[in-house]
Amino acid sequence: MVNKLSIVVPVYNEEESIPLFMEAVEGVHQQQLTDVEFEYWFIDDGSHDHTLPVLRQMNERFPDRVHYVSFSRNFGKEAALYAGLSKAQGDYVAVMDVDLQDPPELLPQMYRGVAADEWDSIGTRRTSRNGEPPVRTFFSRLFYKLINRISSTQIVEGARDYRVMNRKMVDALLSMPEYNRFSKGLFSWVGFRQKYLEFENKDRVAGKTSWSFWDLLKYSIDGIIDFSQAPLTLVSVMGLISFVLSILGAIFIVIRTLFFADASVAGWPSMVVIMLFIGGIQLLSLGIVGRYIAGIYLESKHRPIYLEKEEK
Repeated sequence: MVNKLSIVVPVYNEEESIPLFMEAVEGVHQQQLTDVEFEYWFIDDGSHDHTLPVLRQMNERFPDRVHYVSFSRNFGKEAALYAGLSKAQGDYVAVMDVDLQDPPELLPQMYRGVAADEWDSIGTRRTSRNGEPPVRTFFSRLFYKLINRISSTQIVEGARDYRVMNRKMVDALLSMPEYNRFSKGLFSWVGFRQKYLEFENKDRVAGKTSWSFWDLLKYSIDGIIDFSQAPLTLVSVMGLISFVLSILGAIFIVIRTLFFADASVAGWPSMVVIMLFIGGIQLLSLGIVGRYIAGIYLESKHRPIYLEKEEK
C-alpha cells in the first residue's frame, strides 16, 4: 500500500513563488520519495494578485494532485493552516511555506522518520536569522525567552511551521477548533513524540514577505495571551503593590499630622505625578484584562474560522 503525503501550503500574494515551489518540491518527490503519493493543498488567503489564477492553472495541469481553497477575504495564516489540515486526506501531512525558506531537501528525512513510527512529528527550527533586520531578530529572541518563562507550554526557539505529522497528531490539532489560534503553541501543547531538525536561514525565492514588524508584534501578543495567564497575575501584583503603598502613605500622613505641628503639604506637582502613575497602572491593567475578555468575546460568537469562495 502506497502512503499519501498531503502538503499544506498557505499562500498570500505569492504568484511568483508557486511555480518555483512546485518545481523544487516535485524534484525532491521524483528523486527521493518516488514510493510516496503526493497531494498538495494550497490555501489562498484572500490574495490580491494573480495567485488564484496560478493555482487554477496548477490544478488544471495536475488535477489529481494539486488542490486549492480560496478564502472570501484575508483571514490570516492561522486560518489557512487550519483549513489545510482539515482538507488534507493523506496518511501524513506536511506544512510548508511557499517561499522556499523551508528547505524541501529536508522533506525526505522528515517523512521517513515519521513514517517509521519513530516520531509523531518532525519539525524544523532556524539556527540563524541571517538577512533579517537586527531589530526583528532581537525581539524574536526576546519573545521566545519571555513566553517560555511565563508559559507551561514550551515553544522551541526559532521553530518554523514546517513539519511532517502523522494522522494522529493532525486529528489532535483539528479537535481544537478555537477561533484564536497560535499554531506554534498548539503544536507543542498537543504533546506526542516530536523532534526538530536544524537549518540555516534562507532568503525568499521570490516576492516580498507580507509580515510587517507590527504584524509579528500582534502575533506574539496573541501567543502570550493564548498560552499564559502571567499578564493577569502581573495586573494583580501591581494592584496589590499600589494598595500597600497607599496604606503606608496614609499611615505616614496620620503620624505626621499627630506628632508634627506643620502638616501642610506644598508639593502639588508630586501629587500630580503620583495620580498619573496610579492612573497609568489602572489603564494598563484594564487593557490587559480587556485583551483576555476580547478573546472570550470572539470565541463566544462561534464564527467560522474561515469562509471559502472557491475550492478545487
